[in-house]
Amino acid sequence: MAASSYSSSFSCLWLLLALALAADGVFRQAEARAFFVFGDSLVDSGNNNYLATTARADSPPYGIDYPTHRPTGRFSNGLNIPDIISQSIGSEPTLPYLSPELTGQKLLVGANFASAGIGILNDTGVQFVNIIRISQQLAYFQQYQERVSRMIGREQTTKMVNQALVLITLGGNDFVNNYFLVPYSARSRQYALPDYVKYLITEYRKILQRLYDLGARRVLVTGTGPLGCVPAELGMRSRDGNCVPELQQAAGLFNPQLIQMINSLNQKLGSHIFIAANAQEMHNDFIRDPAAYGFVTSKIACCGQGPNNGIGLCTVVSNLCPNRDLYAFWDPFHPSEKANKIIVQQIMTGSTKYMSPMNLSTIMALDSSMA
Repeated sequence: MAASSYSSSFSCLWLLLALALAADGVFRQAEARAFFVFGDSLVDSGNNNYLATTARADSPPYGIDYPTHRPTGRFSNGLNIPDIISQSIGSEPTLPYLSPELTGQKLLVGANFASAGIGILNDTGVQFVNIIRISQQLAYFQQYQERVSRMIGREQTTKMVNQALVLITLGGNDFVNNYFLVPYSARSRQYALPDYVKYLITEYRKILQRLYDLGARRVLVTGTGPLGCVPAELGMRSRDGNCVPELQQAAGLFNPQLIQMINSLNQKLGSHIFIAANAQEMHNDFIRDPAAYGFVTSKIACCGQGPNNGIGLCTVVSNLCPNRDLYAFWDPFHPSEKANKIIVQQIMTGSTKYMSPMNLSTIMALDSSMA
């Protein structure tokens, strides 16, 4: 009898423990933070695969170091910045919004709306023809919320979006694929560089305001990297192997004004909605001293052809380095997976040199304490 009672009590204890663990799992799932991504090829996880465009990364050797070792549409040898942020916050990677797999419960993880080739301006990337311009990305975000509302109701959808983390990466293409694309481009004839930068910042502010109007309340906004130092620009424009002054000037004007605009917008909204990530400083670290980060070079792309492996596209007939971890740049424009990990580490834990007014770990802790 005593043995039977003990066995019964033991079974009850295990049942209670199982129920507690199950409840904790449900709670964690309910509390999991959705993640939304907007922007260009630095953060596109495959939307352009579903479009008739030349701005695609759906052929080898793209994805050579991805878990499947196959191209995914990411402009990387492996994981891109959104993937690594998802890992860092304990979330599943977000699927491209155009992916047919983005249905049901997967919608609650979030979505990636980014599209390679786009910029702040609608005329940026016109040479790529069919890409998802930022106005359309925001329209898809609104459509996404309608889809989720049909699943969990409008009130819960609003709460989920308000509590989500958002990443937006824009600006680089407005210089390299617009203003500086060809000599005497339409935009360079229309604006002197300082005036063009002011115009971009004004237009970007409207985009960020629209994101806020659509419910975003925690938004990481990355500036441009050091545009004149990427292998493509070194290969095409540099005469002495050093970073191209005109493009460096563009990044040097754009990034500080972006931070000023974000501070102004936060002041208007009365909260730290927008968090500035200084991608220029993050890149500068391993561009100036690649050896300190385990790279053999920051001037030559792992995959490409011509000077600096910076000319044209990365394809199966390109030069391909055997060890991608030794290269800061994967292709003529995009960091390697290892470089992306360094960038995300600064996003997560970096000082105010990199993150303004605070890093993502601080944001997560702050938001958790207020939940």
